[in-house]
Amino acid sequence: MTTFHDPPIEVDTRPAVLDQFVADETGRPGHRPRGVAYAAGLDDVLAVVAWARDTRTPLIPRGAGTSLEGHLLARGDELVLDLSRADAIVDISPGDFTATVQPGVTRTRLNAAAAAHGLQFTVDPGADASLGGMAATNASGTTSVRYGGMRANVLALQAVFADGSQARLGRGVRKSSSGYDLRDLLIGSAGTLGIITELTVRLHPIPEWLRSLRISFATVEDAVDAAVAMLGLALPVSRLELVDARSMAAINAFRDTRYPESPALFIDLESASEAGAAADEAEIQRVCRERGAEEAARAVTHTERHALWEDRHLLFFALKASSPGSRFLVTDTAVPYSRIAGAVATATRLGAELGLDVSVAGHIGDGNVHAVVPYTEANHEAARDFSDQVVRHALSVGGTASGEHGIGLAKKRYLREEHGGAVEVMAAIKRALDPLGLLNPGKILDA
Repeated sequence: MTTFHDPPIEVDTRPAVLDQFVADETGRPGHRPRGVAYAAGLDDVLAVVAWARDTRTPLIPRGAGTSLEGHLLARGDELVLDLSRADAIVDISPGDFTATVQPGVTRTRLNAAAAAHGLQFTVDPGADASLGGMAATNASGTTSVRYGGMRANVLALQAVFADGSQARLGRGVRKSSSGYDLRDLLIGSAGTLGIITELTVRLHPIPEWLRSLRISFATVEDAVDAAVAMLGLALPVSRLELVDARSMAAINAFRDTRYPESPALFIDLESASEAGAAADEAEIQRVCRERGAEEAARAVTHTERHALWEDRHLLFFALKASSPGSRFLVTDTAVPYSRIAGAVATATRLGAELGLDVSVAGHIGDGNVHAVVPYTEANHEAARDFSDQVVRHALSVGGTASGEHGIGLAKKRYLREEHGGAVEVMAAIKRALDPLGLLNPGKILDA
């Protein structure tokens, strides 16, 4: 353990600690970082950035560590800047429907505090991620079909830049046409342009009338057709998730449940009245029956709804448990609504052709399709080939390589294919804000 600066900043260099930072959630390997510095607030971040600038030491900002795309992996001698101790809820303003938090606050902790005011923070990527990390990757998740992702829910943020300056970007209001939108520039930048030290986020009222459904279908195509039909009818769904048969089998094994092992939609609907909730549910059931729904389970009480969604939220861990010893590749493409069924069919077909155990799930309500592929050294190349073909299919139909996980080490090779000459603009912005290349180098863009 070493310290630097006045006041002193603690840096942990013990090998046993550094070894905890050499792989991400998928098992993707990295290198030991130089050390881990712990920041509890703005002053600590400013001190670490000043030292890093003086010593030309690259920094990797880190929150809860739930990244799936290699954002947090060291490639050489980077110092990890751990912001998990910067976890104060600065303010909750019920009258403004906002909360101001430090970056280490997790979404479940904020929701527990907001619930006392009848409010909720709606961005739900499944993992108990930190708000700073969620903003850095522009995370979204199960509720984005109704409430949007982080860009739609961050009103303002405070950031420290590579030259040691700090600025507040955005205002705590619902809209502004004042100047360049620098707030949105940092959201999704994965710590490569600045280090987020505080956020003001939107809160939403907790609906009084909530119902959850899990509806099984004979085929994935039937489930996708039903999902798109619900959106076309403007039904008030706030979650609309697809889980394929292989995923349902993994959930059964992991959770000791007995659900039909066939494709399913997980659905939340929010209504203004009990009568409205009943009518909306009946319409959803009708839409699904017309498209071959085989079984429907409903949840009304908080306990029932929590149990139903816990099954979906634990899917990745269920898949990991079904393939012990494997690493995992998780695709993150998003496509236009009319191309969702084709994207799912392509992932399924490619998995069969390449001999991979592919599970398909996703936030079907916003066109975000995830394929989870366990792999070992023996079939690593097949998994990589799978990812390449899935991404290129998405790009060929007007989609994106990453709907919500972001562009880390794993996805940056697709950036130019997706954005063309705009990559040069991105590189110019990176050079302007971080000319020494100290902030999370090699992520999103090569040096």
